[in-house]
Amino acid sequence: MNLLELQDLKTYFFTDEGVVKAVDGVSLSVGEREIVGVIGESGCGKSTMAHSLLRLIVPPGEVVQGSAVLSRKDGGTTDVFSLEPDSAELRSIRGNEISMIFQEPMTSFSPVHTIGFQISEMIGLHTDLKPAEIRDRVLELLARVGISSPEQRYDEYPHQLSGGMRQRAMIAMALGCKPRIVVADEPTTALDVTIQAQILELLKDLQEQEELSAIYITHNLGVVAEYVDRVYVMYLGRVVESASTEQLFEKPLHPYTQKLLRSVPRPGKRVDRLDVIEGSVPTPIGLPPQCGFVSRCPSALEGICDGAVPALTEVEEGHFVRCFLYDEQQEPKDDWADV
Repeated sequence: MNLLELQDLKTYFFTDEGVVKAVDGVSLSVGEREIVGVIGESGCGKSTMAHSLLRLIVPPGEVVQGSAVLSRKDGGTTDVFSLEPDSAELRSIRGNEISMIFQEPMTSFSPVHTIGFQISEMIGLHTDLKPAEIRDRVLELLARVGISSPEQRYDEYPHQLSGGMRQRAMIAMALGCKPRIVVADEPTTALDVTIQAQILELLKDLQEQEELSAIYITHNLGVVAEYVDRVYVMYLGRVVESASTEQLFEKPLHPYTQKLLRSVPRPGKRVDRLDVIEGSVPTPIGLPPQCGFVSRCPSALEGICDGAVPALTEVEEGHFVRCFLYDEQQEPKDDWADV
């Protein structure tokens, strides 16, 4: 059973320059105790998709289409997008059913309130615990995520903590009400490599202990390979490939996915220069109906890839790709085996 079914999400930003189609028809699902990864370059719509899920998009942005059916703790289901933005039911979902670990905790925590107060406030909103019980719960969470001297840290402000400790405190807040799904939006980007590894191991352990489901948003393929069960590759606001982690790394199909994997150093294989993806992600304003990757794709088919948007097609069981190279009318091109 899936805890979350996101279908055909479209989130647009209505600017003076035109309509920015940041997320343009994304569908994904999250099963029980499953870790789903979302990868892609900066600007591909990963974070916008996550913020849309929790209804955190503000004008000029707007969720213009889609559904997000969530399986609730009480056994019912709710389409998150059908709720009013300021409704009590939506507030009961944020932090309680779905929580989020933001990319930069320094800007996500209030600078004028202590860490303990902010985590306590969130727990108090969603539970009937008494103040003393809430404090005990916060101290337990801080200790559990590896923060030393939790009694002292409880009364400290965000700027008094190191980057790694702030991220741990953010994880403690996300787990405060025992949500069913945690969305981790590039949770280690601002940290050094050693602390990154510690945070990722902590997240993995907590996910197993709490039997959580999770969505990892990242551009770190190493994180995907080690911690994720199933992967969605995004490009220009769309999912261009989805598969199990094993399928994706064993046989990536989309030229964009292949390029991403070739850009990463591989143990035991010496190269003079890593492969790069020429160009950059186009600005999603007024784009013609064509494959979003066509301007950067070495395998583009003239008159086909630049003439329509390819559909997301199941090439093998559980492995979907949005590419004309795998259309039944075309001869599939796959040079991954030579790498």
